[in-house]
Amino acid sequence: MTARDDILDLGQRIGQSIIGQDKLVERLLLGLLSNGHLLVEGLPGLAKTRAIKSLAKNLDSELSRVQFTPDLLPADITGSEVYSSDGGKGEFKFQQGPIFANLILADDINRAPAKVQSALLEAMEERQVTVGGNSYPLPDLFMVMAAQNPIEQEGTYPLPEAQLDRFLMHIEVGYPDQKSEAAIMRLNRDEENAAHGGPKPSPATRTNAKSVFDARKEIGAVMVLDPVEKYMVALVFATRYPDRYDKDLARLLEVGVSPRGVIGLDKV
Repeated sequence: MTARDDILDLGQRIGQSIIGQDKLVERLLLGLLSNGHLLVEGLPGLAKTRAIKSLAKNLDSELSRVQFTPDLLPADITGSEVYSSDGGKGEFKFQQGPIFANLILADDINRAPAKVQSALLEAMEERQVTVGGNSYPLPDLFMVMAAQNPIEQEGTYPLPEAQLDRFLMHIEVGYPDQKSEAAIMRLNRDEENAAHGGPKPSPATRTNAKSVFDARKEIGAVMVLDPVEKYMVALVFATRYPDRYDKDLARLLEVGVSPRGVIGLDKV
């Protein structure tokens, strides 16, 4: 199978457990192939957490879930230096935090203050973590999917622009249709029966991470013509100087995207 076939097969297997959210599955794969991070916004129960778990289940990868709360500390995410006296010699050793995984679910990211949110900034951009003057590289396969609830704003902390700018896409998740809702009910029934001694589903086939890297190489080799490049640059500049294009657009935009915007468009 080619890298493209492997990725299509991965998407199909994820779609079997994420019913009625084809857009979310598609964007999840786009973020993975573009080596970017995703901000997912939707009401509770719409398979945001299940989506990233399903990706980890079907991909040869390690998943870390971090529940963001007001009392969370940056070291709870990045890790910290711990004093060790093993062998009679006292020294500080770095103990890795949950950020050192392939797939990171930052659940309810806006429920932690900016100080905690900032623990992700270096990891998302430089793909490393610096603690005690030492830098520790993150895995080559690394993606953050942050989730937040759009309606409950009490006790939340809006994400700063520096944080938002590091996300490749903002995905809004809506309700499934009636047919999908019935399929979700049947799927949940089957999973509960399997958990209580019923027929077990076949073990999930896990796509090798090499297929993702091979697919990224193929995407990077795609030729982009000058008119397409100019169009992407024009879209980015329209967010920075909206008054030059449309007065109504100027009222909707406060801050234009950084050069990360055009880089993201080129990758997607």
